[in-house]
Amino acid sequence: AAVLLRIKRDVNRLDNVWGVGGGQRPVKHLVKEMNLLLREYLLSGEVAEAERCLRELEVPHFHHELVYEALLMVLEGSGEAPVSMMVTLLKVLWETGLVTLDQMNRGFERVYEELGELSLDVPGAQGVLERLVERCFAAGVITRALRDACPPR
Repeated sequence: AAVLLRIKRDVNRLDNVWGVGGGQRPVKHLVKEMNLLLREYLLSGEVAEAERCLRELEVPHFHHELVYEALLMVLEGSGEAPVSMMVTLLKVLWETGLVTLDQMNRGFERVYEELGELSLDVPGAQGVLERLVERCFAAGVITRALRDACPPR
């Protein structure tokens, strides 16, 4: 235990050894882990690995953050590939029940609320979001009400 406490750079290992659940970790750490998970998914395309990593975080109450971060990555990115990949990931997470209706709605609604500010940094964000929302609706990831809540241009 004394050796583990002295290892400053490996807090995650210490948490895992002593069994600290995901809900005990700082929000900044969880956001960082979710961003890393999403970046790795965009590089590898491995949905099962992304799903496994999300489960390991043990924070089902915080899955709206994953939805939010996934949408931001698509809005800030370029090309059609990230859009398709994120729709696929969200669809799988939705179908497996890993991301609930409430968590999905909260993630999308947060992006909707911040769209004005996001559009200042990413001028094409509105158009990309509209395409993404339509694709998510077509894939059965979001409800009609959530699709209709998307802010108009």
